[in-house]
Amino acid sequence: MSLVTRNNWKTLLRTVQKTRWFSNATSSFGQVKPSLDLDPSLQALLKDVDISLTRHKVSVPSHRELDIIPSESIEESRNTEIPVPEDSLERKSPAAIFGSQRIGSIILPVELQNSINLLISTSDKSLLHNDAKRLFQGGDSENEENADWGSKYEVKYRSRHQASRHSDRDGTAFASIALPAHYSAIRAVLTHVKHRLRPDWIVSKVIDWGAATGSGLWASAHTFQQGVDVSQDMEGLKISDTSLQTYIAIDKRDGLVTIGKRLLRDLEKDTLTVIWQRAFHDDNKMARSLGEDTIALSAFNLTSLPTNIARKSLVKEMWESGAHTLILIDHNTTSGFENIAEARELLLKMGRKEMEDPSTEDWSIRGSHVVAPCPHDGECPLLHPGTTQLACGFSQRLQRPSFIRLTKHSTVGHEDIGYSYVVIQRGARPVRPSSKSGRIGATGKRELDRKAESQTIMKELRLHDENNVGEMPPDAPHAVELSNPLRVPLDYELQTELRKEAYSWPRLVFSPLKKSGHIILDACTPEGKIMRLTVPRSQGKQPYYDARKSSWGDLFPHEPKNPPQERYQPRRAKRDGSIGPVRGADIGKRRTVEEQTRISYEALSENIKENRKKSRRDRISQGLENDSV
Repeated sequence: MSLVTRNNWKTLLRTVQKTRWFSNATSSFGQVKPSLDLDPSLQALLKDVDISLTRHKVSVPSHRELDIIPSESIEESRNTEIPVPEDSLERKSPAAIFGSQRIGSIILPVELQNSINLLISTSDKSLLHNDAKRLFQGGDSENEENADWGSKYEVKYRSRHQASRHSDRDGTAFASIALPAHYSAIRAVLTHVKHRLRPDWIVSKVIDWGAATGSGLWASAHTFQQGVDVSQDMEGLKISDTSLQTYIAIDKRDGLVTIGKRLLRDLEKDTLTVIWQRAFHDDNKMARSLGEDTIALSAFNLTSLPTNIARKSLVKEMWESGAHTLILIDHNTTSGFENIAEARELLLKMGRKEMEDPSTEDWSIRGSHVVAPCPHDGECPLLHPGTTQLACGFSQRLQRPSFIRLTKHSTVGHEDIGYSYVVIQRGARPVRPSSKSGRIGATGKRELDRKAESQTIMKELRLHDENNVGEMPPDAPHAVELSNPLRVPLDYELQTELRKEAYSWPRLVFSPLKKSGHIILDACTPEGKIMRLTVPRSQGKQPYYDARKSSWGDLFPHEPKNPPQERYQPRRAKRDGSIGPVRGADIGKRRTVEEQTRISYEALSENIKENRKKSRRDRISQGLENDSV
């Protein structure tokens, strides 16, 4: 057999073997398997599942084209007033809203942040941090995250050479640490004064004593804007949009003044004229008839003056400037508060002299009164020169920008600035009105409506007369008209009424003590005293709600249900320099658990001795009575 024949035979044999294997596999795979013996209930369930799967249809979403709304209907919808549901109305009364309206947390405008960042970019960052610690922290601190930073600037150079060498570095540190803090406090005060006087008050001139790097300029320019809603766009405020026309900065610290000029170098000021002076000149004075739109400002400057005589001369210069509104701000410390309170007394004293002087009767405006924070023109009840323990101060929160966090090496995004202030205005104090407007909000309205609905009038039954069908008897009960004293948002007339009444509202000089059934408020009252007002739940839902939502620094419009309790401190200290315990030492404080559970063993021993003495006297007296009998 040849080789070709053998190969063909092998190929044929392999083909036959494959064919047999495929036929066997097909026969084994093609066998019919026996049916499974399933439970009838399971068979019914499987059948239902099969039916649901076969009948299920996927719904295709239908996309409709947008309809074109005509412009006329859009204008009509804008003009129509949408009714506000009662549940969405303000629960606080309009008077409480007016008394508690504050600026909230301050955010530095982008324009000011860019100027400070440009200044910091040209300085040494490590030296800037060290200078900031030296000036405003008072030394090294192990834990910089919880370090106590301040904004008080007290630097005394040994010589002019040292002052020229460190003035630029110290001014940069001041601009990065103290300027934002001072800016926020001044903005808070100016906003409150504008709210109290009138929202459309336009200021065209500011004279600033102790201007430093221009914190008063930035704050006043951003508060008094033309055609800009300051409360809505706080970050986008610009100096070019201000209503100010003249700003006179008075300061002798050349280093701070140089930095202040550098911050304003590349800005558009339009019609604003900035004048830097080392002292107040006679040609800066103006007639009183022209000072209505002028503010005399001194912020965080009284404490830096060395003597009391220098502080008095500064206050007199502010009075002689001719400005109608005088604003003084200082740190929330006992010394800062004493400086503010003494300046307040001096300005009121000069106003009283004008009122008593017969030669001033033909003047268009004379005298002076306090606009804020005091509701009276008398002596300050917290002022005790040399022995002051409590300071009348307030707090303003600032959202820290990045350069403050980097300079302080801190990750905290905010800081609170404490300040004391007083706002004096020329003229007699407004007469206290007898009206009480805006005392009811949504909370009080619902309470009054429930009372009105619950009132049922009992009438005697009358005989039916067919001749008078459809006529109501003359004494028939009419439908009760629900009271609607709520006027929100505050309209112009209501704001005018509340602005006059607010001169006599108590101001909370400490945080409220909120209990479960009553609220305790320590406030400065129109009587010139620190009084403790207790507002219980039984006084009414609206006063109780307003008291519970009140906060430190608010004006409280409601009168207390119970007579208030006077809180006071001693006028003078003892001869040894110490101050003894007196009534009212717990003003603005809450008793701690230790004080509530503390037991005085000396008092217990004294009580036991007194009881023993009384028992001896009783026994002796009883024995004498028995002997006589």
